[in-house]
Amino acid sequence: MEEINFIMDVAKEAMEKSLDHLEKTFINIRAGKANPAMLSTVKIEYYGAQTPLSQVANINTPDAQTLSVQPWDNTMIPEIEKAILIANLGFNPSNNGESVIINIPPLTEERRKELVKLAKGEAENAKVGIRSARKDANNELKKAEISEDQLGNAEVDVQNLTDDYIKKVEDKYALKEDEIMTV
Repeated sequence: MEEINFIMDVAKEAMEKSLDHLEKTFINIRAGKANPAMLSTVKIEYYGAQTPLSQVANINTPDAQTLSVQPWDNTMIPEIEKAILIANLGFNPSNNGESVIINIPPLTEERRKELVKLAKGEAENAKVGIRSARKDANNELKKAEISEDQLGNAEVDVQNLTDDYIKKVEDKYALKEDEIMTV
């Protein structure tokens, strides 16, 4: 029984990682609303090292269509603007002498549909990861020294776990789709 529990725990952990990765990926798919995570990939040259933007400035959302980047050192403003442009996120930063302002353009219907397709692809990738974890668990169960009855019951448990995680992925995708398509 201990061996079965260990295999189930490993499978659950792998499925959880697929779900976590999906959530992180969904954060980067913008839905037209400003979100500080949109700048999570921006790195800036700071004292000779590539540093994440969030470590040299405060990133806020004054409203749903605007990001404000307030550097701790105002001499960094031109560098921050340059880094945002280099990151190729489709933003045009401007500054007011104290902070960098980024207006998030509203999404067109066509772009919204593209983002939904992208989100669907990421959801499918998460499902593939979950099914892969199921396959690995079933292979480990077949190698384990357990009775046929225990194997059958354990395989049913693995399938139930898989179904639960697939449902979680579908729920997260449905929420993201609604978020993207809401104008």
